[in-house]
Amino acid sequence: MMAPMLVFVLTVVLLRIEPIRGLESGASDTRRRAPEASSTPAGPPPKRYNEALRLSNLFYYAQRSGKLPANNPVPWRKDSALLDCVVGGFYDAGDHVKFGFPFGAAMTMLLWGVVRFRDGYVYAGQLDDVYTISKWGLDYMVNSWDPFREELVIQVGDGDIDHQFWGRPEDMTMPRPCLKIGVNRDGSDVAADYAAALAAGSIVFREKGDVQYARELLLTAESIYDFAVNNRGLYSNTLSAAQQQYYRSTNDKDEMCVAGVWLFKATGDDKYLYQAELAAVRGHREAHVRGGYRSFLKGWQPGGFVQYTPCGLAWSEQTYWGSNRHAANVAFAALVAAEDGIAPEVNRKWAAEQINYILGDNPHDGGCFSYEIGYGNKYPLRPHHRAASCPDPPATCDQRNLNTDNPSPHILYGGLVGGPILNDGYNDTRPDYVHNEVALDYNSGFQSALAGRWRCNTLL
Repeated sequence: MMAPMLVFVLTVVLLRIEPIRGLESGASDTRRRAPEASSTPAGPPPKRYNEALRLSNLFYYAQRSGKLPANNPVPWRKDSALLDCVVGGFYDAGDHVKFGFPFGAAMTMLLWGVVRFRDGYVYAGQLDDVYTISKWGLDYMVNSWDPFREELVIQVGDGDIDHQFWGRPEDMTMPRPCLKIGVNRDGSDVAADYAAALAAGSIVFREKGDVQYARELLLTAESIYDFAVNNRGLYSNTLSAAQQQYYRSTNDKDEMCVAGVWLFKATGDDKYLYQAELAAVRGHREAHVRGGYRSFLKGWQPGGFVQYTPCGLAWSEQTYWGSNRHAANVAFAALVAAEDGIAPEVNRKWAAEQINYILGDNPHDGGCFSYEIGYGNKYPLRPHHRAASCPDPPATCDQRNLNTDNPSPHILYGGLVGGPILNDGYNDTRPDYVHNEVALDYNSGFQSALAGRWRCNTLL
């Protein structure tokens, strides 16, 4: 699921930092801690990044499936899909399938942002919320794994069946099949995605002080990763021809590498580093990888291999679907690079330009149009999102709500829509799922970049 060059990014980021020793024993962590919320940086940023980060957390709350707690901050979302084979987790996008492949990658990216830029969450007053969101997803992953049968639930719902229904998730009555991988049903790509997220989550909750939960996450990550190592193969090969149109996998090396590196960081066990190197390019230690890191980021910056919209969004023909998502992901990578001393001024400035474009430095609707819903005064009113498009019950919700030009009855706060075409053009129309849908993986890198802006407020 992750772009191959992001493997270089992740590898260099994690290899340069010592692994957290003693995670299982509860040993104290003496690494640099984030400053308290009272430690404010000099000068306000030109964009309200704290507000954008708060809204992004709200989007993840809106995507939750299962039995919602009493303190649910999205009042138009209620309990749903309580008969799923694994209850909980998140709906993928504007639909109601729980696709494991993009979910695993999104959780890893989101948790990576918490690991690297925890102080950004502290400063924004959003640390508790991202803990809550992360735990919701991690609990679902833990419950999806049966270590005795070596089976992992990687999808709930059928894309074709689900996409014939336009309505509230609370009103679903269609079949929601349970897709598993296991022995003789390979899926090391999605299994490694889950292992990476769980290992990253173990670090996040270890730093929070929840040692018991961190240990549970780590043990589950190791168990799933061992399964992946012993059952190499693509999960999409287990799907029907019709199902393969959704998030098809072509290789597992990137996921295996990322999972190995996160497990090395979480445990300090060199076997995971060795396995990560085997999955990537063996022998490419930090100096070599840092060169690949620089090349990747330069490719996305002016003069590189991607095109730019007239007003400055990095836009690749290979990533036209969800252009904001890809620019935000690379912006996060650029901020991590800056943290590691790789062209810090250039990378921070470029990341600022990409995030600022998304938050309003663009020409749509006369300018100051935010592609994050709810930020500022102008933003998408008709995202491709079933639940948001439905009025409160008992009013009917069906295909007419998809096709109407009326704004959605509910504001999907924080959702990042797909984004513009190459000429900066964009139409706020609900049926356009290429440019106006939202998704878990659209927000993960974007939110992590918002947290990363804390260190560079003078530029962001």
